[in-house]
This record gives sequence, C-alpha cells and structure tokens, in this order.
Amino acid sequence: MSTSKVRIQDLLSNVPLFNELGGTELDTIAAGTAEVHVARGDMVFHRGDPCVGFHTVVYGQIKLMFVSSMGSEKVVRIIGPGDSFGEALMFMDKAYIVSAQALADTLLLHVDKSVLVDELDRRPALARKMLGGLSQRLHALITDVEAYSLRSGTQRVIGFLLKGESVENGQQIRLETSKTVIASRLNLTPEHFSRILHELNANGLIQVKGREITIVNADKLSAYQG
Repeated sequence: MSTSKVRIQDLLSNVPLFNELGGTELDTIAAGTAEVHVARGDMVFHRGDPCVGFHTVVYGQIKLMFVSSMGSEKVVRIIGPGDSFGEALMFMDKAYIVSAQALADTLLLHVDKSVLVDELDRRPALARKMLGGLSQRLHALITDVEAYSLRSGTQRVIGFLLKGESVENGQQIRLETSKTVIASRLNLTPEHFSRILHELNANGLIQVKGREITIVNADKLSAYQG
C-alpha cells in the first residue's frame, strides 16, 4: 500500500463514522478517498457544482452558505473537525444547493460515493451510523426553524452560548470564528449580535473579552428573556 493510502487510512480511522471499521474496510474506503487541503478563505465548492461524494473535516473549519446575486451571504452551518457534509445530496444525485468556504486552513477527506455505497451494502452498522448522523442534522435543522420563528435574538444567542448543555459559572467559551459569521448563522445582523452580547455583559451574566466569553451566572443567563 502506498504511503498516501496509509496516511488516508489513519485519518479515516479517526473519523467517527469510520472508527469501528477494521483495516480491510478502511483500505477499501481509502482507495476512494482523497485529501483536500483548503486555505483560509478558499472555496471548497459552489452552489450548482456536482456532488459525487461527501467531505469530512480532519482539522480546520468550513462554513456552508447561500450567496445572493448581490453578494450577501447567509451562513447555514459551521462545520468543525470530525463532522461531515454532503451525504444527503450525494445519495440523491443532486448538485450542491449551498456553497462551502474555509474559515481556517483546513484538511478535508473527500470520500467517493461509489466506494461508500459498496461498503454500506456490506456493513449495515455503517449505514445505521450514517443514518444517525443525518437524523441528528435534520433535528438540528428543525430546531433552527423553531428558533428563527419563535425565539428572540437574545434567546438565540443564549442558546448558542449554552448549546443545550450544563454550563458552570466561570466556564469560558471561545468564539472559534468571527462574530459576523456567527451572527449570520443565528439569523442576526453583526450589529444586533454585538448589542446582545453587550446587554448580557452589562447585566452581569457574561463577560466578553475579544473572542473569549466567560459565563458569570449560568442560571440567570439560561432564564434571561431580554
């Protein structure tokens, strides 16, 4: 096996979707997998490009977005290490409906559809894991629709900070990308996002220092309505 395939196999073994596969199965998938290095700011693909496989992030960060004819963008998803994108369109034989851009220097693995489909036929457990990931994504999409429709901007920001988890006082959160990107993801303007952070800071619920946010009072933050 070539050195390149050994490296790809090692990378695949750390991807949650493939971490239960043995060496032979990883060899098979590695044969249809390519490393894709994307510099910060570069495009991975544009809306309308053909989707012939799916990507998973080894390191770095990718944003999926819609871009209007005037050049404005709406971020629909931010993808980090271990996460994947493109599976649903790959199975539907559809072109990409969003564009993807690197928010940082990023290493992706692109798995060809034909190799994956063959492996799914042989390993039902792999199919179940992929279905689980797609189901989680659908649940997140429905949650987004609910948030945009029924929750205020302040509630959306608080939900983003708490991420539905048990957060303790003094816990620090780092914004891994720009406030502009996060605001778009939350369906807010950058100015509105900054005003909400300032309001939460002024009320003693958080402390903001650049991209570092410290949770001062988690209980009151969770209950805060704005």
